[in-house]
Amino acid sequence: MQLGVSSYAFGWAVGLPGHVPENPFNELDLLAFARGQKLGVVQFGDHLPIHTYDLARLTRIRESASAGGEEIRIETGARGLTESHLQRYIDSSKILRARLLRFVIDGPGYEPAAKEIIALLRSAGSLLVDADLVLGIENHDRFPAKTLRSIIEAVGSERVGICLDTVNSLGAGEGLDQVLDQLGPHTVNLHIKDFAVSRVPSAMGFVVEGRPAGGGMLDVPAILNRLKSHRRCETAVLETWTTTGHTLADTIDRERRWAEESLAYLKPLFLSA
Repeated sequence: MQLGVSSYAFGWAVGLPGHVPENPFNELDLLAFARGQKLGVVQFGDHLPIHTYDLARLTRIRESASAGGEEIRIETGARGLTESHLQRYIDSSKILRARLLRFVIDGPGYEPAAKEIIALLRSAGSLLVDADLVLGIENHDRFPAKTLRSIIEAVGSERVGICLDTVNSLGAGEGLDQVLDQLGPHTVNLHIKDFAVSRVPSAMGFVVEGRPAGGGMLDVPAILNRLKSHRRCETAVLETWTTTGHTLADTIDRERRWAEESLAYLKPLFLSA
């Protein structure tokens, strides 16, 4: 399994609704960060909408990933799994020579039934083969892990698997052990996102917050060992839910520190794996 970094390790720097920095972090910044950290994988999330980039911009990304003789593996990410949107991302991914395309099924005003997704993914099989792409469906709140597993198994293609996020399924009321049991055998990409759970001062509820990898409740070595046994997950990328500072600039500074601290923790785990 190869370690990399996602643009969602820099969500605040890229820009969130109502919080857009003066000079947003972009795809070339992510590649430069990865090269500086000696990482071999970057994953562009859907907040970097590569399907809207023209050929010249996509070419610059591909050339930057190949600069200096050290090829950085590109993975792409999208949201809203419709036939047309999937086609757009396959086309962009081919230009970037991406190996994996991660998709969140739902989009704004779009929540398809499982049977619709199965039909769409079955019909997309030849497109993925032609593009030499693996499609990773991300666990993301609405669908429980058992349903996602049934979708992947009904499609029955080696080109379709799971992008397993270590925290997202809390939104579906599921813990990580349950998610790994259901989705581990089908996982082609891992999102390493550490977290902490604490009670609110009234004791009437909990708060879930992000932490740098190794600084929260996530047992990363155990997760890597479980996925290694299935022999299907090729890449793992860092993501963070960075807590806010006093200003956006403070938050962006913290975000970069968290990314650097996280990778300092993670790199030895992958070297020894």
